[in-house]
Amino acid sequence: MYVKPQILTLQAYTPGKPSEVVMREYGLDKVVKLASNENPFGCSPKVFEELRNVVSKFAIYPDGATEEISKKLANFLNIQPDQLIFGSGADEVIQMISRALLTKEHNIVQASQTFSQYAHHAVIEGAEVRPVPLVKGVHDLDSMLAQVDANTKIVWICNPNNPTGTYIGSRKLVEFLEKVPSTTFVVVDEAYVEYVSASDFPDTISLLNKFENLIVLRTFSKAYGLASFRIGYGIGNSKLIQELNIARLPFNTSMLSQVAAIAALEDQVFIKNCVEQNKKGMEQYEEFFNSYGIEYYPSQANFIFVSLENSQEIFKDLESKGYIIRAFPNGIRITIGTAAENEGLILHLKPALTKNTSTI
Repeated sequence: MYVKPQILTLQAYTPGKPSEVVMREYGLDKVVKLASNENPFGCSPKVFEELRNVVSKFAIYPDGATEEISKKLANFLNIQPDQLIFGSGADEVIQMISRALLTKEHNIVQASQTFSQYAHHAVIEGAEVRPVPLVKGVHDLDSMLAQVDANTKIVWICNPNNPTGTYIGSRKLVEFLEKVPSTTFVVVDEAYVEYVSASDFPDTISLLNKFENLIVLRTFSKAYGLASFRIGYGIGNSKLIQELNIARLPFNTSMLSQVAAIAALEDQVFIKNCVEQNKKGMEQYEEFFNSYGIEYYPSQANFIFVSLENSQEIFKDLESKGYIIRAFPNGIRITIGTAAENEGLILHLKPALTKNTSTI
């Protein structure tokens, strides 16, 4: 054995099959991927314009201190640049937080069905994972608080939650933060925040000054359409961010990713249009599932989770017809696509629903 014993209890992250592989496997001319919560409308045209201006700089290391993007993003969020830390996607920020904070003496508290990387990195660091079941797809903050003790280093809250799309409102989150010990960090992962329309969704940025143990995660992979560039970020109090930076690899975000993110950030008209189209697409699915009497979790993200029997069979059937979704043991998660993509998937999903019953 060459690695830590706990690593052998885990599995490497397995992404879905690339569209090209599915096309070859089933002899298809086209595949619609609605599995990874990517933006079906791509990214802002401004990104392509800015990338053309840096083609002569490929031999130069990127801005390791991320100074320009920190200034731009800090101005956008109305915070200080030294409150930001960037990673190769929010995934790497999760890794940095886990590496910097966790030891075998610690534990983390999280929902039992949420983003897998929270528990993954805790196990690698030797920390105990304390999962708390969701209630109707939502984080049960009272039960999570009951799991917190003197050795709890991190509480992870995915808001909106992946894969259910549900959210914690402002009042409940603030009440939770007020009760959690100051020695426990609460990390709120807001990867899908741009899609949120709920009026009571927490303004976590405004809470940072009151709660020094609060960390907020966001990404350019989803609404901004830059998943391939791998750039996400964390926001926290300056002293904490300075210490987390010690665990960050040098030059961990590329020049291209920084340039693309700045350009994408400056085109909020594009983001607004994507959010509007996502809302219309969500309504397509809600109307469809309502017509079949199938219950689903109300979603504040760019995906919808439906609890159905035989989720793996549904996944394989749709895949054979050129539609890739994400199957879970207790249901399926569908990324909201374009209107045409949604209509196509719905057409192929209809036969499966005649044999299924909702279990939400």
